[in-house]
Amino acid sequence: MDISKLRDIKDWLVDGARSAATPSQMMSECCDRLLRLGVPLWRVGVFVRTLHPDIAGRSFIWRQGAEVEMGTVDFGFESTPAYTDSPLALVFEHGGEFRADPRSPEAERFPILMDLRAEGVTDYLTLPMTFIDRAVHASSWTTKSPGGFTDEQLNAIRSLMPALARYTEIITLRRTASMLLDTYVGNSAGERILGGQIRRGHTDTLDAAIWLSDLRGFTPLSDRLPAEDVVEILNQYFDCQVDPIREQGGEVLKFMGDGLLAVFPIREQDGDPTEVCGRVLTAARASRARVDALEYAVRDNGERFRFGVALHVGRLLYGNIGGGNRLDFTCIGPAVNLAARLEKMAARLKRTVVASEAFAAACPEPWTDLGEFPIAGLAKEQRVFGLREEES
Repeated sequence: MDISKLRDIKDWLVDGARSAATPSQMMSECCDRLLRLGVPLWRVGVFVRTLHPDIAGRSFIWRQGAEVEMGTVDFGFESTPAYTDSPLALVFEHGGEFRADPRSPEAERFPILMDLRAEGVTDYLTLPMTFIDRAVHASSWTTKSPGGFTDEQLNAIRSLMPALARYTEIITLRRTASMLLDTYVGNSAGERILGGQIRRGHTDTLDAAIWLSDLRGFTPLSDRLPAEDVVEILNQYFDCQVDPIREQGGEVLKFMGDGLLAVFPIREQDGDPTEVCGRVLTAARASRARVDALEYAVRDNGERFRFGVALHVGRLLYGNIGGGNRLDFTCIGPAVNLAARLEKMAARLKRTVVASEAFAAACPEPWTDLGEFPIAGLAKEQRVFGLREEES
């Protein structure tokens, strides 16, 4: 085996595998290089635990002559037979390597080895990938070579682990940072923060449709129910809105108690306010239907819920606002203030959906003119519109 070429692979990984734009491409190129070096690989897997609200881990599977397959596992996977009856569980829990011949009788206790036996695999090796924080992740290596891996080939694979772990750790940390920003501040804000917009006062102007909603009767509800029930109700209630908002191109910026602030950006060059506001109203109707269908069992009774949403369109200021080294990436401006005031009007008018005059003008729907009303903080009364379908 050419030791200099093996060193080249290690150096390539440590240098960030720059010729590979994605982790999948890195897997493919790394395995192809090992094949050319004389390591007879058949199937290689990398398994990484993640910090994600919905996903417990990710997998990358390379097979000779095929595209890299990416997969995810949900929380609770570690209690399933697919995990407990896998050699990977030994690596994750004990941090050591595991090697077996899938053709041997002792391999029959692992279903994955039986599947690999059927494919003609003759050797199976799992190795830990240890990150700097000592968290253990895993990799698996197989061959169809009649005699399995030679000692020289095994040592070559083992020698790659530190470099592969460093590359995987860096990619995982970047993905985690991006995912956490998306989770807590939204996709657009997350991209801006990662792009370097982290100084206080760094703001942009944005034309957008604005969504501001809250749950009706939340205060008395939270007073008479256990805190755990209130949290569960809020989570289910927000689920009723977040999916429709995202499906229609909106971005949830903030949860404020039982309130939700979202924006639907209108592109400066070719954005169509009518099209954007139409999508906003589609999301509002879908959310209304979901909240109407929401029922939460408390003791022997079923709690039913109502919410109100105010829709407006205008220009807002979008960026970093805060004090000291504690910042919030949010939006402010007269347009947001008006949406907040209109949301209070929804309850007063016993409406689920209310809209400003600007939103109603941009969205040709069967609106009902509810009249002009004084709005706190504004010198001029504002005309408010409601959906005609809600008149009953």
